[in-house]
Amino acid sequence: MPEALLFWRFIASSLDRLVACLDGLDADDLNWRPPAPGANSLYALATHTLGNSEENILETLGGRAVGRDREAEFAAIGASAGAIAARWRELRAELARTLAALPAGALDTEYAHPRRGTLTGRAILIVVARHAAEHLGQAELTRDLLRAARDEPRVRD
Repeated sequence: MPEALLFWRFIASSLDRLVACLDGLDADDLNWRPPAPGANSLYALATHTLGNSEENILETLGGRAVGRDREAEFAAIGASAGAIAARWRELRAELARTLAALPAGALDTEYAHPRRGTLTGRAILIVVARHAAEHLGQAELTRDLLRAARDEPRVRD
């Protein structure tokens, strides 16, 4: 299914980059939150964004229950980036397999989304791609704010 895999290319790229934002950070840095109301840590952003992709692709499109706890994602605290990186490696393969196995017409089929009502498969992939890109931008900004708070020079990506 080439169209679904085109979406996947952009989703995976955003998630690869988001997970890379956590590289080399210790627990304090992973869990640091910018001094703004409602701001999230890098660990929470990564946990939440992976959960969104898992729910939308594996559960909503793939029909496999994942038991997502969206609220817990924002409260997630981690000791190392390794746990997120390992989760992403495993999830990445599962998401790619699920999208590759979608039957013909899956992108035009309507699905019951847990929070957004009825959406086509195509609209679900647009939601996932947009969501991943949005949180990638937040993660990059959070990483830059963390570096500024730690008086570290900004590294250009």
